Amino acid sequence: MGPEQKLYKKLKAKTPKIIWNRIENLSIPGMPDLLGYNTFGTFFTVELKVTKGRKIRFSPHQISFHVTHPNNTFILAEALGPCAGNRFHLYRGSCIMDLVPAGLELEACCLGLDACNLLFEKLGA
Repeated sequence: MGPEQKLYKKLKAKTPKIIWNRIENLSIPGMPDLLGYNTFGTFFTVELKVTKGRKIRFSPHQISFHVTHPNNTFILAEALGPCAGNRFHLYRGSCIMDLVPAGLELEACCLGLDACNLLFEKLGA
């Protein structure tokens, strides 16, 4: 099992009210990993990233997706290693152009999976 699949399992366990669909699509480059749906009927996407350092790597297609779809898109990064600090960082897709150079130094909209769950549950409320 790859690191992003492990991150998905952790996220899914912490977000019981969210319906998740994994998007494993090679025909649409840059498409995020997850499609979420909450109890308010709001759809949103989440790109999963796992990093051992402070930088988060994105393909040009992933950057393009978040630039052209700035609303209800998110990037969840898991920081691995002994110096990870806050392990889970959630960013809005609209900040992708700041996230690329800054990496985990950029202020996240949520830290931790419990905070992510609250944000996802309240989208569209």
